[in-house]
Amino acid sequence: MHMLATDEIYYWNLKFRRKRRKMKQFTSNELRTTWINFYKERGHADCGAVSLLSDGSTGVLFNVAGMQPLMPYLLGQKHPKGTRLANVQGCVRTNDIDSVGDRSHVTFFEMMGSWSLGDYFKEDRCKWSYELLTEVFGFDRDHLAATVFAGDENAPRDEEGASFRIASGFKKENIYYLPAEDNWWGLEYGPCGPDSEMFYIADVPDCGPDCGPGCSCGKYTELGNDVFMQYEKHKDGHLTPLKQKNVDTGWGLERILAFLNGTKDVYQTDLFVPVIRKIEEVSGRKYDDDETMTRSMRILADHLRTSVMLIGDEGRLTPSNTGAGYVLRRLIRRAVRHGRTLGLSKDDLLSIAEIFIKDVYLESYPRLSENREFILQELGKEILRFESTLENGIREFKKILDGAKKEGREKISGSDAFYLYDTFGFPLELTVEMAEEAGLKVDENGFGTAMEEQKEKARASQNFSAKLSSEQSVFDELDPSLVSEFTGYDTLNEEGEVAAIAAGNRLADELNENEEGTLVFAKTPFYATMGGQKGDTGVIKTDKGTFLVKETVKFPNGRIGHVGVVKQGTIRKGDRAALSVDEAKRSSTCRNHSATHLLQAALREVLGPDTHQQGSYQDTDRTRFDFSYSKAMTPEEIRRVEEIVNEKIEEDLPVITKVMDLEEAKKEGAMALFGEKYADRVRVVNMGDFSKELCGGTHVAHTGQILSFKILSESGIASGVRRIEAVTGRNVSEHYRKVEEKLEEAAAAAKSTPDQLAEKITSLFAQIRSLSSEIESLKAKAAKEALGNAAQDAKDIQGTAIIAKKLTGVDMNSLRDLGDQLKGNIKDGVIVLISESEGKVNMIIMATDEAVKKGAHAGNLVKGIAPIVGGGGGGKPNMAQAGGKNPAGIDEALRTAETLLMGQIAK
Repeated sequence: MHMLATDEIYYWNLKFRRKRRKMKQFTSNELRTTWINFYKERGHADCGAVSLLSDGSTGVLFNVAGMQPLMPYLLGQKHPKGTRLANVQGCVRTNDIDSVGDRSHVTFFEMMGSWSLGDYFKEDRCKWSYELLTEVFGFDRDHLAATVFAGDENAPRDEEGASFRIASGFKKENIYYLPAEDNWWGLEYGPCGPDSEMFYIADVPDCGPDCGPGCSCGKYTELGNDVFMQYEKHKDGHLTPLKQKNVDTGWGLERILAFLNGTKDVYQTDLFVPVIRKIEEVSGRKYDDDETMTRSMRILADHLRTSVMLIGDEGRLTPSNTGAGYVLRRLIRRAVRHGRTLGLSKDDLLSIAEIFIKDVYLESYPRLSENREFILQELGKEILRFESTLENGIREFKKILDGAKKEGREKISGSDAFYLYDTFGFPLELTVEMAEEAGLKVDENGFGTAMEEQKEKARASQNFSAKLSSEQSVFDELDPSLVSEFTGYDTLNEEGEVAAIAAGNRLADELNENEEGTLVFAKTPFYATMGGQKGDTGVIKTDKGTFLVKETVKFPNGRIGHVGVVKQGTIRKGDRAALSVDEAKRSSTCRNHSATHLLQAALREVLGPDTHQQGSYQDTDRTRFDFSYSKAMTPEEIRRVEEIVNEKIEEDLPVITKVMDLEEAKKEGAMALFGEKYADRVRVVNMGDFSKELCGGTHVAHTGQILSFKILSESGIASGVRRIEAVTGRNVSEHYRKVEEKLEEAAAAAKSTPDQLAEKITSLFAQIRSLSSEIESLKAKAAKEALGNAAQDAKDIQGTAIIAKKLTGVDMNSLRDLGDQLKGNIKDGVIVLISESEGKVNMIIMATDEAVKKGAHAGNLVKGIAPIVGGGGGGKPNMAQAGGKNPAGIDEALRTAETLLMGQIAK
């Protein structure tokens, strides 16, 4: 088999293009526009792109495919823009981050997609894909191939797909049948079906008799993929035809852009060329001159691009130690690492990043320009933070290196390498590189083992979430038409039949007394936990039983679960039930939620418009609000925010909710929480002209119902993220009542009254300072008296005096003062002072400069005698100290000090 080198394939492709210059060239902006216009002409609506961060419904941190945000509509939910959709969606994928650095891999990419939601199917899809390839992009028929599903025991061969490919214009001999591992799309269960990929055939010989699409020789280059979702896979594995047959088409923009412009190197397209030029300029290196440096250039360009995109995204992601923020931190730190390889500074990296903002994506991603200052600020902070960490890591590496050499090891252990990586963000390749410079190797397999152990711990920590998902999935077996309508905006009571019951991980027909379970209804006034608001509690009654609702949760497929326990009797499926929400608790939660809206608006007024919500939580007791801000709030800022919120409460602003299109709401300036999944029709909560937010939660009718607002604390929870905790209503009164109780207790302890307590405390502190000063004077006097005329007791050791004294009740500070006094009275000598104080030992040793010149070393003396008193310590040649737990050894330690000093001077 002849495996073609990349350069060889490129040569043949280039030769072919020179012969047939039909293929068109595009800029990235032209390619995006061309894609959308092509589908608009065929009745598709541009459904727009969503955030790079996943809404959490698919269990991943980022949107990793163009179809991911559309999953609810592929599963049957109606899309407000119709049944034909198209867009260009940004995606982030880091599972193959170690491959970044070659010509094709990137961590941020754009997927050009189009969808049919129960509209057209294979015939139109195949026809339009061929038109796009030939009429728009200029590929010729002879060099196009397609694959279709070959069939297996679960589903038949996709002859229909093959025939429509041929009818659209593909040559019959260029249709290839491949197995499910190549041409079948589907999840564990749910919608699935065959897919059909399209390839460009290089004008080169076959590598062998089995050469075809999917072959690793490189002759076939994938261009795009059409997925035909025509089956539903059930939990037992069998397939049934879908009622709504969908088509999902995806083409990678970067790959197609490079190919159309005659290169296999995505870093030589207009998405990267200005950046690569800048890297060349500031590094003094040339792209493609040196393989190692070129790899670092690509990694730097890619990681900075993805970091810019994530920070500038609508959620304004910032680096952290968890979740998506950790991935961002890793990307920035890898960029810094490769920037250092190229000899670049922080300012160089920021100037490179800015090119993506003001040049490459100025037209297609205007949000980056709007957030320019924030992006560069966050990047700069993380770069500085890592550079400091890196220096600490280098110091720690040297300790590990010294230890390995001392023990005669030829390798740095995998656990040590992982410690550097996990604690200091020290890349493995840097550890390997520095070890090689010192003549050692690194146990990379051991590093991998340590990494896997950490991942296993992380998986274990997710067991609860996995269990919850398993319990929720019980309801997936129900008829899809069963969904829960929330009526709790207008009422706290509802009646209806028990539609479904779950007991643990199984569906049930009934729950008996004291049995825990989950109930589902077609209509419910119970608010499910979401958007930061804790779900309702309450009671559900039937003629035969009473069910206490302890928690209300949102399940997939539009269902609301009422989790609790049967308090009395039996609850059966089909029973008529009365649902009642706990009114007092709902009211408290509403007060806290509405106050949070006022809080966010007040924070933006005091701290500036760059302050954005990063998360929140409201229950009956308090509200917790996380927001982006780079430093601690001052007491004055906290007071001012609190004042503004209470002013708006006193103004008794009307709280009005409107339902409108998402885009219309954003145009009106409604604040949205990044990462929250919003439908195309949204609720906008207005509090007078002061606050306007997208929110699906429950609220008071007017701000006066909040009664009052008090900030309890303001603290930092992550880099660039602050947290405020506050209370409202009666909880404010309760807070002040507890404060008053503590104040009265403190006043009584100080033998004062609350209104005079501050003066009393000031007076007491003055007395404490005076007494402390007097005590210190007495201690110093007592220590000096205990020391006596120590100079007269000095012993001579080869011309060097040693004063070795045992004291009682002298602390370390006083010992140090005494030592300084004695040291000042002798020119050539060593002072050894050891004191017993409260059952412990304090030790100080000092040596004059003359004594040090002769060989005296205080630090080594301490190391030699500290173990005798049950302790340890050390220090410099002229001063060292130690502690111990064995006062009985003091006399022996003093004698040993003389012997050790004699050995030091004799040298």
